[in-house]
Amino acid sequence: MAREVVLETERLVLRRWRVDEAVVQRELWAERDPRVPPHRRIDADGHPTVAEIEEWIRGDRTSSLGLPAVVRKAGRDVIGYCGLIDGGHGTGEEPELAFEFLRRVWGQGYATEASSAVLEWARSAGYERLWATVRDWNVASRRVLAKIGFAETGRVEVDPVFGDMLFTMRRL
Repeated sequence: MAREVVLETERLVLRRWRVDEAVVQRELWAERDPRVPPHRRIDADGHPTVAEIEEWIRGDRTSSLGLPAVVRKAGRDVIGYCGLIDGGHGTGEEPELAFEFLRRVWGQGYATEASSAVLEWARSAGYERLWATVRDWNVASRRVLAKIGFAETGRVEVDPVFGDMLFTMRRL
C-alpha cells in the first residue's frame, strides 16, 4: 500500500481526515453560501449528519492526495480542506484543485498557503496542468486562484440559479 501524503507549510499541515474531525466537515457543510447547489448543502432532513460524515472518513483509504484536512500548527485545529479531485474537466492526468475553509479563518491567507503546497506536490508528482472551477459570485476564491497563478479560460457553464461556473487552469 502506498504511503499517506502529508504536506507541510510554515503554518499548516495537510493530512488525512480523522473520524473525530467529522464535526468540522459538518460545520463546512452548514455554513455554505445559500447560492451553493443543494446537493452540497445540508438538506431539509439534516443530511449529511456527523455520523454519515464519520462513515465517509472511515471509508476513505486513498493514498493519493485527495482532499486532506488542513490543520493549523499553532492551534492543532482543523480549519478546512485543500487538495485535488477528479473534477471531470480535464483528463485523469489533469485533476482539479479544490479548497474550502471555515468562515472564521477567512482572510488570513490559509487558502493561498495550502493551495501553494498542493501545487508544489502536484508538480513533483508529475502533473503538467491543473484545473479549478469557481462560481462567478465567489470573489474570494477567484482572488486566491488568481494569486496562485490560475487563469480563467473563457469557458463558462451558465447557471442562472446558482451562478455561472467559471473554468480556470494553471500549467505547472
